[in-house]
Amino acid sequence: MSEEINAVKTMDLKGLPCPMPVVKVSKGIKEIEVGQILEVIATDPGALTDFPAWARTNSNKILKTEQNSEIIKFYIKR
Repeated sequence: MSEEINAVKTMDLKGLPCPMPVVKVSKGIKEIEVGQILEVIATDPGALTDFPAWARTNSNKILKTEQNSEIIKFYIKR
């Protein structure tokens, strides 16, 4: 019964250390319209705390976070 999330853009940031994932997403999210969803794929464990803090301070919303071994996916609504 889970709702499917349809991202309009995906950013593959695997292998980038902190703070680069947040820096890249800060730029990348500006390329989508307000209300659209960005999918981010990262491997930096710090992203689990960095992205929620960044989203709160930038009026974005993390709709879902998935973690599978070292891969972390975020679905962020602009």
